[in-house]
Amino acid sequence: MNQILKLAITDFKIIFRDSSLKSFLFLPILLFVLMIWVVPPLVETYDLLTPYLSLFLVVAIIENTQMFCFISTMVLIDEKETDVAKVYGVVPLTKVEYILSRFLIPYVFTVLLNVIMFAVQPLFVISFGIGFLISCLAALVVPVYVLSINAFVQNRMQGMIYIKAFNMLVLVPIAAFFVPENIKHLFGIFPTHWVFQSIENVTMGNSVILMLTVGFVFFTTLVWLTSKLFIKRHFV
Repeated sequence: MNQILKLAITDFKIIFRDSSLKSFLFLPILLFVLMIWVVPPLVETYDLLTPYLSLFLVVAIIENTQMFCFISTMVLIDEKETDVAKVYGVVPLTKVEYILSRFLIPYVFTVLLNVIMFAVQPLFVISFGIGFLISCLAALVVPVYVLSINAFVQNRMQGMIYIKAFNMLVLVPIAAFFVPENIKHLFGIFPTHWVFQSIENVTMGNSVILMLTVGFVFFTTLVWLTSKLFIKRHFV
């Protein structure tokens, strides 16, 4: 466990040595400013925005995950470009421990950001327990996103193309908010759909147990599959 923590901390320090990565740390600050001080006055001024209150929260929660999606993706791509990945391939850690070390801080940090977002956003009253569970589910976007991209790309140029594509895929299930109720779960093939629906249900006062259960099963399966693919391709 000490080795995992040591590598996790070292990995996190890399962010502060790269100005292009460090700038992404301001994204959550921007999201908090928008949700606390910009969105509420807008909604009060323009009544037509009221039906989309849950959508504002959905976007804030999912965009909080994008900070480490980008940062961790670029760090791992850089290591592959510079052959540092081959060195990590022979460190005295199992491949599973290696993956845990790379995502420990990004995952915990993303969960914390969204727990705080649920607590401070002024649009809805959401219990800490439900907010925490949804935050844990949403944060699983990070390892799935990063492992998927790094299982395929070889350099930063390819990485940027994949990042743009994945950014769109993450947001596609927002379309479910604009289609008839009986077909919205067609978007369930996208894992973030279950995060979005969990948020919508809790804002409507409905149970989120089913959405969370499906979401955790879906994401856990994807983490397992993408981890296997990543391990097979990243260290060569």
